Amino acid sequence: MKIAMVGLGRMGLNMARRLLKGGHEIVAFDRGEGPRAEAAKEGAAAAGSLAELVKQLACPRAVWLMLPAGKPTEDTVSELAGLLSPGDTIIDGGNSYYKDDVRRAGELAARGINYLDAGVSGGVWGLQAGYCLMVGGPEKEFSRLEPVFKTLAPKEGYLYTGPSGAGHFVKMVHNGIEYALMQAYGEGFEIIQASPYKQDLAKVSHLWNQGSVVRSWLLELAEASFAENRDLGDIGGYVQDSGEGRWTVQQAVESGVAAPVITLSLYGRFLSRQKDAFQNKVLAALRNQFGGHAVAAAGTEKKSEGAGAGGWQPSRGQAGEARP
Repeated sequence: MKIAMVGLGRMGLNMARRLLKGGHEIVAFDRGEGPRAEAAKEGAAAAGSLAELVKQLACPRAVWLMLPAGKPTEDTVSELAGLLSPGDTIIDGGNSYYKDDVRRAGELAARGINYLDAGVSGGVWGLQAGYCLMVGGPEKEFSRLEPVFKTLAPKEGYLYTGPSGAGHFVKMVHNGIEYALMQAYGEGFEIIQASPYKQDLAKVSHLWNQGSVVRSWLLELAEASFAENRDLGDIGGYVQDSGEGRWTVQQAVESGVAAPVITLSLYGRFLSRQKDAFQNKVLAALRNQFGGHAVAAAGTEKKSEGAGAGGWQPSRGQAGEARP
């Protein structure tokens, strides 16, 4: 099958490579000349513009987008809408908000153009292991393009999830769960790191993947990270969020579903970006006001009172009563 790939970043180029290895023909486009040249070297037909890309495809065309959510995707869909013909299909494989998919699908349907939203998971390992695909949109178009999904995914690794928006909705919740899992692993390893029992965290990660109920691919990645750098000393503690965690929490509120763990994991990412967070300054000031607790100078770290040495102990006032 012949299909276009727009966006040749870490994911898009590897997906093009996997499709080429699977016997598909690829027309590739990226704003950067380097990625286009790399795709051509792999066997793709590189296009210098979206208009040129569309001309190299026969109807009914299929154009897969692997672009950042928001304006880059919006602008590209808008431009393609003026270039494609009725019966053609756009597949958005980025991390778009599912409500944007519903809107786009309606706008494109008015022109006779199909739209599929494909949630993609697998990261940079997908080239070898395959990509987990969650696809929403017209089922007829899903069936027509199923050979592409089958090539990209591992065995049983793709699913038609329903009408427009369903693919990115399922992927959104998938990423919300991912936030919570990563937060739990991070907190657990920090507890071990701060304990009196010094452990090789790479070996612990490996151990937990041998039949443990917490085994996972994330633990395999943790093992690899700790093996490279035992205390992760060269990695900053700043953690970005790509949007899906926020949207998952927002959806939980809209649906009236309690999701405290995912919500707190999102807030944990916000906190990671702040040094001397103002809210923590407020906490320290209040403790000083009501209990006379010492206040550390800005930019310094202080170990917790008593907890690290042998369990929590209340501080005592002059009368022997525990301070609040």
